[in-house]
Amino acid sequence: KKVIDSGVDVVLLATPPGFRPQHIKAAVDAGKHVFAEKPMATDVPGVHSVMKSIEKAKQQGTSIVDGFVWRWTYAQRDTYEKILGGELGDLQAIFSSYNNNARKRYVDWNRENTKTDVEYMLRRWYYFTWLSGDHIVEQAVHSIDKMLWAKNDEVPAYAIANGGRQNRGEEEGNIYDHFGVEFSWADGTQGYHFCRQMDNCENGVWDRVYGTKGKYTGESGRKLHVFSNKDGLMWRWNAGPNGERSNNGYQTEHDEMYAAIRDGKPLNTGDRMIKTTLTAMMARTAAYTGKKVTKEMMLASKEQLVPDQISFDMKFPPRAVRHAGRDEVLKPHGWEA
Repeated sequence: KKVIDSGVDVVLLATPPGFRPQHIKAAVDAGKHVFAEKPMATDVPGVHSVMKSIEKAKQQGTSIVDGFVWRWTYAQRDTYEKILGGELGDLQAIFSSYNNNARKRYVDWNRENTKTDVEYMLRRWYYFTWLSGDHIVEQAVHSIDKMLWAKNDEVPAYAIANGGRQNRGEEEGNIYDHFGVEFSWADGTQGYHFCRQMDNCENGVWDRVYGTKGKYTGESGRKLHVFSNKDGLMWRWNAGPNGERSNNGYQTEHDEMYAAIRDGKPLNTGDRMIKTTLTAMMARTAAYTGKKVTKEMMLASKEQLVPDQISFDMKFPPRAVRHAGRDEVLKPHGWEA
């Protein structure tokens, strides 16, 4: 509130994402342009709040720009333009992975040197679902975003998922360390996503799209983007003779936002960013509950993870780790076992 009231024009939101909906609302209500890091919420009430803010920003002509960095990277733009243009034919299946290390965090903060439940969780925010959304929503959402990009930002009809905590200990809160998800779209396209945060395991962040005319294989960090079919190579991305198609997406997302503001044509990427957030949340919920979770079920979910009011001294013990199939993980959504 102090930042917004200080006379700024643009607000950059990169705090723990549990607070993203209320920060977006405050900034939009104050008529500010917004850059919001992914994800946009950690629960469905937050999704609905952001949806309202997106529409208000459209009406008043202020920007909402997302931090899904691959959307702002030329290599991906060139690649997905071709996919959406039909070069792979009708899409049959989409695969993505985000497997990496456990990322030990916050080694200086523990129960002994934090005074309250809220301080403890804020100091170790990544490990608590209400603050981070779990790693499938906070980190692997980048890969899920590219899956939706290939489908022209259509939310899957449903998700079925597995997940759990193989290696994480009590000090790592209540999030999982691995997920495996099956998505299905209304036209029959299938999607498969795997993410893991474990040390000493095979890592990889891969994207594959299978169509009736060919296959795309991509690894974003190495800027590897290849189309192939049974006859061999169809296309390989390159940066151009002078590297003109090579860019830093983290810079471009801000360059394009500010250029649009100065031109009087503010950007609003809110619709796609909230669809990706909802899809990642749908995958997480399918794993937590063990249920086939449809888009409609997700949008109607009553589960609220983030309290309406938060203070450092409030009683707020961390929630237990979710165990699929049990009543206690279904009832908060308003669903029957």
